[in-house]
Amino acid sequence: MPEQFYHAWIPVLYRALRLGPELKKDFIFKPPARQPVGSVLYQEHIKRAASCPMAEFAGYIMPLWFSSISQEHRAVREAAGLFDCTHMGILQVSGPQAAEFLEAVCTNWVADMEVGQARYTFLLEPTGTVMDDLIIYRRGEQDFMLVVNAVNEAKVKAYLDGLIQDIWIIDTADPERGLGLSPKIRDLRDPATGPDGMVDIAIQGPRSLEILEALVDSNSLFLAQLGPFRFIDCSIQRIPCVVARTGYTGARIGFELFVQPAKASALWNILSERGQQVGLLPCGLGARDSLRIEAGLPLYGRELAGPYGINPFEAGYGWAVKTQKPFFIGKTAIAEAASNRQMQVARVRFPGGKGIRPIRFGDAVLDSAGRCIGWISSCASTGSEQIGLAYMDSLHCTEGKVIGIYYLAHSQAQGRQGRPQTVEKGQQLQADLQGVVLPRFARF
Repeated sequence: MPEQFYHAWIPVLYRALRLGPELKKDFIFKPPARQPVGSVLYQEHIKRAASCPMAEFAGYIMPLWFSSISQEHRAVREAAGLFDCTHMGILQVSGPQAAEFLEAVCTNWVADMEVGQARYTFLLEPTGTVMDDLIIYRRGEQDFMLVVNAVNEAKVKAYLDGLIQDIWIIDTADPERGLGLSPKIRDLRDPATGPDGMVDIAIQGPRSLEILEALVDSNSLFLAQLGPFRFIDCSIQRIPCVVARTGYTGARIGFELFVQPAKASALWNILSERGQQVGLLPCGLGARDSLRIEAGLPLYGRELAGPYGINPFEAGYGWAVKTQKPFFIGKTAIAEAASNRQMQVARVRFPGGKGIRPIRFGDAVLDSAGRCIGWISSCASTGSEQIGLAYMDSLHCTEGKVIGIYYLAHSQAQGRQGRPQTVEKGQQLQADLQGVVLPRFARF
């Protein structure tokens, strides 16, 4: 047996023969069963119950819209929109080993971040699969805040806690490798956290700075000069806040405000009352989705991981994966996936409006010859157009490329018409609608 073949099989055999409870294990997460609960701002929303439909999202009861999705979408592009993001997970990682720990866990650089800087990054499993995408905020030399997706909050907490306890496999080639690092991790959304607790409210759109400048008690000059992915501590009408130039709408000007849970309702009402004077509207999940799709921003479970197993390079975020780092969990696997990729996410435009069937998740994307080259991962109506994100052959992702859509059966009636529920790549079909590939991202 060749020596290199023998050594390649040692980790595989070792893992297969693990017997003792002291040995590391693969991270497998089973979400705890619980009833959906209202967000921190739920009581504010039910005051508008007659005009504010709600739905369960990631374990929380959240508003779908307050006025209409189209009105709220337009408000963010033309004036400002106010978003309940209090369902988002917020974790604190602190202590002398915090930066080193996050450097090993995250794909982007961490140790070189300045205090007051935020950075987009990914958590990967050792196999290279995306566990979550998140933003890191450096609040001090040994103090970091992580904002994670609500749907992944419990999973990320369990994963990070297990890394500190040294119970998860972090390197498939070296199953007993560990980090040996023990920062302190706190859930800032947990009521037990006390006065240090944080929840997220976002204000997005061209007039959001004007609204905040009229309300901020101090640091208004610094607020105007705040660059993207930077943040400051200030107060709004005597409510202490962390104000960050971050967001999820594609707006060139937008902020996220991190505030104590007990102060969130007061802040929401202050912003809403002041913002109404310049066209601000409260916005629900519907506009949040249509805005991020129009801008080309990925959603975990759709354009990251999910049914298609999309990785950061395919999603257009390879810049946030620093394969030149000495180590991060999942580095070897994601580097290999990056070098072998043949698919990527594209932003596409199709006709919309009255009389045109909406494009849905999974609908087939076709080339000019009618061959399936991918699938729609997200789509939203923006007036007379539909803007979608499609996971498709990289060769066809050139801006201006004409592509087709084939509608799948999303109901029994459509199935009876002979339409399939799934389409395989390479399958030959007749396009129902034609569209064009747009630039990958857009800012507004």
